[in-house]
Formats: sequence, structure tokens, C-alpha cells
Amino acid sequence: MRVSSGNRRTLGGLAALGLLLLSTAASAQDGESCKTIRLSDPGWTDITATNGVATVILEALGYQPDVKTLSVPIGYQSMKNGEIDVFLGNWMPAQQAFIDDLNSTKAIEVMAKNLEGAKFTLAVPTATAEKGIKDFADLGKNPDEFESKIYGIEPGAPANANIQKMIDAGEFGLKDWELVESGEQAMLAQVERASKEGKGVVFLAWAPHPMNERFDLTYLSGGDAYFGPNFGGAEVYTLARTGWSGDCPNAATLFKQMTFDVSMENVLMGEILGGKDSTEAASTWLKANPAALDTWLNGVTTFDGQPGDAAVKSALGL
Repeated sequence: MRVSSGNRRTLGGLAALGLLLLSTAASAQDGESCKTIRLSDPGWTDITATNGVATVILEALGYQPDVKTLSVPIGYQSMKNGEIDVFLGNWMPAQQAFIDDLNSTKAIEVMAKNLEGAKFTLAVPTATAEKGIKDFADLGKNPDEFESKIYGIEPGAPANANIQKMIDAGEFGLKDWELVESGEQAMLAQVERASKEGKGVVFLAWAPHPMNERFDLTYLSGGDAYFGPNFGGAEVYTLARTGWSGDCPNAATLFKQMTFDVSMENVLMGEILGGKDSTEAASTWLKANPAALDTWLNGVTTFDGQPGDAAVKSALGL
């Protein structure tokens, strides 16, 4: 078949365009060094839940997520050292001191704000609040009600540091009080015991978390100087070590687009605390809410360059 010069020019242009598109697609794919993605988990159920969601999706895309359980300080140091790639649990402003340190060495980049409407401050059972203890200033006036103890989470957590700073400064009449550092589950077990026995207990509380459904609790006012306004109103960010998003643009696109909400996390956390594995809970939620994948996976491919949305939905049986 004879091809005219005009058709040759058209075909040549189409071929060039095809090569350009192939080159663009190839450049968006991630190299072999990106296949394993290292995530940090400080042992908080909310981050365990979101890491579970990320794990299910990444595995369906052909990546190998590696979730490491690390305290907040060690997790950030590991990110600084290039040993952690992504962290889904940058609670702000509670972790501002860590972020200032990481920014001073240009160690991280912000990928996305993944949660709004969170809060994080001290709380008491509502039965205790009904005795007139509704503000930070009421604590020091009622030391016997709490055995002069405030229950925190794991050692090294920024929120614990805030409480200790408050005690050391003698704020709110708390000079001789004790901070009891423990894991999240140990703290909540103490809350449950105290509630059943009708005793007072003051502890770190936050949303999202199924504790808000499990217990009738009241967040204390007056802690703005230590936890921020609006009962420690917080936003949670996804961070990556500097340079990771440039090296792994496809996976980075997923993390830039993956956002959550309080009600979603409450459900996932409740399932996990009820005994489900985080990936099992995540799979169940994703099957019931497949529309979330449309946004999260927009423009994302599998590790080998195939359509990501189709691969994940197929893996979930959708």
C-alpha cells in the first residue's frame, strides 16, 4: 500500500506521540529500590489502622510494605537517617518540636493532610465531670479523686512530655502529681477499671478512637497552652523522608491522595481493638467503601505499570 507524504507526516507524529507517552508512563513507574516501602507505627491504634489500609493497597499494587513498630522519637530519627520512608501519624501541633528538628535538617517532606477534625487532650469519665471537674484547673483541687496521677501513653510520646512539663511547672496545682506512662491499651484498661469502680481517673484521650464509644467521657477545657485550642484540635499529616517522592513517584501519588475521616478510623480502630488484624479490618472496610479507591488510586499504577484501580479492586474481589 502506498502512503502519501501527508499520511507519513501524520503517522510519524503519532509514533512520536506514542513514544512520548510511553516515556512518560515509564518515568512515572518506580524503580526496584521503591518496591519495599518502610512505614513507621508508634503503636497507636489509629496509625495501625491507616497503615493497615496502606498495606492492603500497596500489596495489591505489587509493593512490599514493611511496617516497623517504633516510638515517635525513634521513628522520626529513623526517618532522619533514611531508614523509614513514610509516616502516616504526624499529629499537629502536638509534634511540632519534632517537625522543627526535622525541618532544620530538611529531612522530611509533607505529602498530605490525611485527617481533619481530630482532637487530643486530657479527659475524665463523665461521672467524674459531673462532680464539677471539667477543667484542667479543677484537677489540682481534687488530688484524692485521682490519687494525684495522670495516665499517659507510651514513654517518649510528645503528649506525655507536655503533661510532664505541666507537672514540673506546677501548673493547675499539679506540682506533686505523677505521670504514669504506659501503652495505649494499658491506659485504657486503667480507665475501664476506674470507671467500673466509680473512681476518678484523668487520662489522655483523643478522637478518632473507639474509646469515645466505649466510655462516657468528658474532655477537659483549659489545656490550650499545652494541647492547643478546641480540646487539642489536631490535624494529621503524611510525611516522607526527603527525596523519597522524587525517587518513587508512583507510590508517592498514592500517599498524596490517601486521606481518611474520623468516622472511618473509629470503625477500623474498633475492629482492631476487637481482635481483628489491621489488614483484615482494612480489607473489610475497603470492600464496603470501594468509592474511596477511585480518588486514592487516580493515576496510580501497579509496580509493573498496570492500572492500579483495577488491580486493587480485583485483589479485594470487587
